[in-house]
Amino acid sequence: IKGGIKFNHLSFAYPDDPETLVLDDITFEIKPGETVGIIGKIGCGKSTLVNMLFRLYNIKENSLQIDNYDIMKLPIKLVRDNIGYAPQDNFLFSDTIRNNISFANANLTDEDVAFAAEFSAVRDNIEGFEEKYQTMIGERGVTLSGGQKQRISISRAIVKDPAILVLDDSVSAVDIKTEETILSNIKKIRKNKTTILIASRVSTVEKLDKVLVLKDGKVEFFGTNKECMENSPTYKRMVELQTLENELEG
Repeated sequence: IKGGIKFNHLSFAYPDDPETLVLDDITFEIKPGETVGIIGKIGCGKSTLVNMLFRLYNIKENSLQIDNYDIMKLPIKLVRDNIGYAPQDNFLFSDTIRNNISFANANLTDEDVAFAAEFSAVRDNIEGFEEKYQTMIGERGVTLSGGQKQRISISRAIVKDPAILVLDDSVSAVDIKTEETILSNIKKIRKNKTTILIASRVSTVEKLDKVLVLKDGKVEFFGTNKECMENSPTYKRMVELQTLENELEG
C-alpha cells in the first residue's frame, strides 16, 4: 500500500440508527505521502470518518478507495497491517512500557522501541523512570500523565512504520512545544508516507499539506491552511477563537 486515499460520495449511518447520516456525501482525496489534518466541532464526524479506513463497517461499493482499489475488495488484514492508529481513547495495558510500544510486533529491537519513543517525544520521560522501558504501568496507563499516555500510544502506532498513520486527537494533552516536536518529526521521518491528524487545535493542522474541515458530517472545505482561511467559515472562526484564547492566557 502506497497510501493514496479517496472518499467518493461516501455517506454513512450507524446500523442502530439508519435514518441519521453521520457522514453525508464525503468526497476528497489524499495523495500518497500527504500529511492531512481533519478539524471541526465536537460531534461533526471526524473519528467516524477515519474509522472507515479500518473496515469496521461495510460501506457502499467504491465509496472509499485505497490506492485506487475499493476498500471493500481489499483483504482486511492487508488494510489493517498497513495502518498505524493512535485512538482518541488511548488504551494501555497493565504491562511494561516496552511491551505496550511493541504490541504490534514482539520481535522489535530495543533500538526500534527507543526510536518510536523519540519520535513521539516521550523518550526522555521513559528514560527518567527507574526501570526505564521495563517500567510497569497500570491498566489503561493509570500511573502515567495524560500526555505520556498519548505519546506512548503514538509510539505504538509509529513503530510499525505504517504506510498510513492516523492520529485521532493524539496531541491534545501535550504542551505546544511537545506538539511542535512531534509535528516536526512527522514532517521529517514520514516525508513520503501518508499521515492523517484529527485535531481540536488549529495549531496542530495549520502547517500540514491540507486540511479537511467537517461540519455536521459534511465537507465544508478541503485545501491548504490559507485556502481554508479564505473559504471555510468554521475554520476561520476556530482560528479567531483560539487566537483570542491565547491572548486571554497572556
